[in-house]
Amino acid sequence: MKQKLFLILFLLFITLNISGCWSKKELNEIAIILGTGVDYTKDNKIQLTYQLARPAAFGGGGMGGGPGGGAAMNQNITWVISATGDTVFDAQDKLSQQVSRHLYLGHNVVLILGERLCRHGVKDVNNFFHRQPLSRGTVWVMATPQEAKKVLESHSELQITSAQAVGFLARFRTGYAVKFRDFSQDLASRGTDPVLTRVELKNQGVAQGPGLEKVHHHQEIVITGTAIFKGDKLIGWLDSRETQGLRCIKGEMHEMRITVPSPIYPDKNISLKVIAGNTKIEPAYQKGEIKFYLTVRAEVDLIEQQDEEDFTQPEMIKIVENKAAAEIRQHIKTTLDKVQGEYKVDSFGFGEAFHCKHKREWSMLKNRWDEEFTNAQVYLTVKVKLRDTGMQGRRASLKK
Repeated sequence: MKQKLFLILFLLFITLNISGCWSKKELNEIAIILGTGVDYTKDNKIQLTYQLARPAAFGGGGMGGGPGGGAAMNQNITWVISATGDTVFDAQDKLSQQVSRHLYLGHNVVLILGERLCRHGVKDVNNFFHRQPLSRGTVWVMATPQEAKKVLESHSELQITSAQAVGFLARFRTGYAVKFRDFSQDLASRGTDPVLTRVELKNQGVAQGPGLEKVHHHQEIVITGTAIFKGDKLIGWLDSRETQGLRCIKGEMHEMRITVPSPIYPDKNISLKVIAGNTKIEPAYQKGEIKFYLTVRAEVDLIEQQDEEDFTQPEMIKIVENKAAAEIRQHIKTTLDKVQGEYKVDSFGFGEAFHCKHKREWSMLKNRWDEEFTNAQVYLTVKVKLRDTGMQGRRASLKK
């Protein structure tokens, strides 16, 4: 009986002294990080930049409610701060001495890496954020030829913050978008060299005040291509057109736009949008030679025609499908020539495909895969299906 009573009292004591959220922090104790930038300074230091949400501007200060209220109109939405150190953690430790709240990465949208850092190597930076318990794998990772700090200091004319604006651009797949978890995986892989979205500040028209008297040129963060890495070091860039080829090879074609000349009116164009697509990489290894058979399939919708081509005719549909396939083929060829021929790296995942099918040979080739891939032959097949022409084609045929 005494033992049972002692056990009950002991369990009651433990229950009363257990705290369910021993490490919790109240909302007014944290500084919410919306965007992160990392640069490598000329004196070989790490410069860490955070774009922080200002509580009052987001309705936390009782000055006009949420975004769009009086506070948001009359004060800065974000606070951008920077510090330098020997490591990322050292720089963050110095930042924590400037901020009166706990730095919180749980709502971070984007991680932007400056060109000097990327050319120096990003392995240590990746290691730091990979170890942070609140650093999400869904954060968009990007590289810029400018200073990451300068990019984060910009603002957006349409979104609440510039970090959120560039996050939306990545989500809408306006370029080749890369998440932190995928970037980390490619860094660890021997069969795929990493790539990152390229962003930079560009003049995007003018912004005017209510009375039209205040006019200023505005710089917005825009996606301008792709950063190509060899291992953890940046070696070059792809422009927007070359990025289209990268997207096709990687099977990331959804929402991609294609413009082809009209089969009837050479001075007119037809615009198509990729609705669905996939890519198949079939490796072959014969007598020491590596070959890849690359098949790209895409389904497209007709978005715009500048004249009255009759898309009720199967012949017209077939011609446009062939033209779209030729355009995609050219995108891919241009990208392969630059990445495989000039940069001499495998940014596409051909090595992963080879590894899956030829495991024994891979064990002998993996340590020099980039060199082997540079000499590999790639045979390309592109097939396009025009899925929907809309009503315009039928209307055009009725006029004739």
